[in-house]
Amino acid sequence: MNEVVRISGAPSAGPDLAELLGRVARGDQEAFASLYEGVCSPVLGVVRTVLRDPAQSEEVAQEVLVEVWRCAARYRPERGSVMNWVLTMAHRRAVDRVRSVQASAERDHKAALLERTPAFDEVSEQVENRLEREQVRRCLRNLTELQRQSVTLAYYRGLTYREVGELLSVPLGTVKTRLRDGLIRLRDCLGVSA
Repeated sequence: MNEVVRISGAPSAGPDLAELLGRVARGDQEAFASLYEGVCSPVLGVVRTVLRDPAQSEEVAQEVLVEVWRCAARYRPERGSVMNWVLTMAHRRAVDRVRSVQASAERDHKAALLERTPAFDEVSEQVENRLEREQVRRCLRNLTELQRQSVTLAYYRGLTYREVGELLSVPLGTVKTRLRDGLIRLRDCLGVSA
């Protein structure tokens, strides 16, 4: 039994995609259904090669085929075959998805780093606090002994004016005057505006 072998040009395996795409450009839904059948598997294959995730691949393939429906009139046969045009769109869309996912992951990573970063620099905060304490101590040394005792008892030990007066054996009015005068001198020494 002898078989005929064709060397030049294989028989057409499917519909003419260029003709179908021309009809799709004019809004022919039946032509789109036929075109869809002809390019769906190759589109999904290209997309899956880039994305590797089956669910995302199906989603992107669907986006590509919707794009083919909307942009069919843009096809230019002088630039390549219909299959190449569609597969190029599929590849580009898949690469865009990869880039989008990477950018999203980078944004999430940066946001996570920002959440972990303290709102202030702990070392500089400690240094600043230490300098402020030293300045307060220096200013306290500039007060009279009576003012320093009154301020220390009232503000560092938390005693009331009456308790300070009892502890120092001075009248309440004197304690208030000493505290007021001492606080005014501290304010001036520290450079705090009232």
